[in-house]
Amino acid sequence: MMPLFAVICRDKPDHLETRMETRERHLAYLAETEVVQFAGPFIENGAPIGSLLVVEAESREAASAWAASDPYALAGLFASVEVIEWRKVIG
Repeated sequence: MMPLFAVICRDKPDHLETRMETRERHLAYLAETEVVQFAGPFIENGAPIGSLLVVEAESREAASAWAASDPYALAGLFASVEVIEWRKVIG
């Protein structure tokens, strides 16, 4: 099994429309690349403000390259993206 990486993305302020316009392409990318273990948005005041994805990749660099190819990233949605190796302990 390859290592897991947490991909922590924070949306730019006032970019909800970008997120919604790009959502279907983003979901298709997650499904077709088959590296995502789980994923979902961060929510504040009932609205998405970022994303947390846990992905399987050969290296941090590979996980970062995968994240950079996400349609959300290509659309300029994110103010920041952090990729950190992650280890499942419970669940």
